[in-house]
Amino acid sequence: MRALKAALQLIDMYNKDSKAGYSYGSGLLILLGALAVGLFLGSLAAAGIWMAMTGGSIFTMEKDILNPKYAGVIRIIQLVSTFIIFFVPAWAAAAIINKKPFKLLGFNRNFGIQQVMLTILITLATLPLVGALAEVNQLIPLSPALEAKFKAMEDSYEEQVKVLSKISGWGEYVLSLLIMAIAPAIFEETFFRGGLQNFLQRLTKNPWIAIGVTSIIFSAIHFSFYGFIPRVALGVMLGLLYYYSESLWLPIIAHCFNNALVVTQIYYLTMKGMPVEEAMKETYPIWWGAVALVVLYFLYKRFMEVAKRDLAKYKPKEDVAVEEQWLS
Repeated sequence: MRALKAALQLIDMYNKDSKAGYSYGSGLLILLGALAVGLFLGSLAAAGIWMAMTGGSIFTMEKDILNPKYAGVIRIIQLVSTFIIFFVPAWAAAAIINKKPFKLLGFNRNFGIQQVMLTILITLATLPLVGALAEVNQLIPLSPALEAKFKAMEDSYEEQVKVLSKISGWGEYVLSLLIMAIAPAIFEETFFRGGLQNFLQRLTKNPWIAIGVTSIIFSAIHFSFYGFIPRVALGVMLGLLYYYSESLWLPIIAHCFNNALVVTQIYYLTMKGMPVEEAMKETYPIWWGAVALVVLYFLYKRFMEVAKRDLAKYKPKEDVAVEEQWLS
C-alpha cells in the first residue's frame, strides 16, 4: 500500500522542484484551506483599517462604506483585503508543495511581444461577447422572490462601485488604476489561474475541466447573478491564455487591461457629465457576441501558434524534458 501511494504521488508530481510528501491533490486542499483562512484574515484586516482610518464602528461599516467621503479608505481596504484573500493563499499553497512557488504559479517569461499584442486584441474582442452575454443573462426567468434578492445584491454592488468611481482628477485616476485595475488583476489571477486552475489541471490532466470549474468559481465569488455568465466567459478567456502560454503574466495583462478600460471609461464619461450609472453600463446587442466569437476563434488560433513557437524558444529545456517524461 505504501509503495502504491508513493507511485501515485510520483505520477501526480512531475515538477522537479516539488517537495516530497505533497501531491497536487493535497496542494489543492491546502489552497482551499488557505482561502478560508484568507477570507477570515482579510475581513479582520478590513475592519482594522476601517476603525483606524475613520474612527468608526465595524457595526455601521456596511452602511458607512457607501458614503463617498470614505472612498479613499475603501480603496485601501480593497487593496489589502484582496492581497490577503487571493495572493497570499496561492503563494502559501505553492510554497508548501514546491521549492519555487512563483515558478509553479506561472510567473515566467515564456512569451514574446507578439503574444502580448494578441492578448490585448483577444481582450478587446471579448468585450462585446461579455456585453452580449450580459443581455442573455438578464433573459433568464426568475421567481419574484429570487429576482428581488438578486436585484438587491446588484444594487448594493453598484452602490459600492459608484463610491469607488468618484474620481476627481488625474491623481485619483492613477490611484484608481492601481487599486481597481492592476492590483486585483495580479492578486486574483495568482489565485484563480496560477493556483486553482493550475492545480486542477495538473490533478485531473484535463485543462477543460480546470478552466471550466475555475471560471465558474471565479464568477460566483463576485456574488453577481446578472454578471454571472459574462464573468464565466471572461474567466474562460483568461484561462485559455494561461493554458496555451503557460505564463501567468498574460492573463494578468488581459485582466488588468480589461479593468483599466472600465475605470478609464467611467472616469472619462463622468468627467463629461454622464451619471455614473450610465457610464457603468456595458451591454451590447446579442448579435455582437456572435461576431466576437468568430473573431476570437481566429485570434486564439493565431495565439496558439505563436505560444507554441515561443515555448519552444523561451521555455527551459530541462522543464520540457521533465514534462515530456511525466506525460509519456
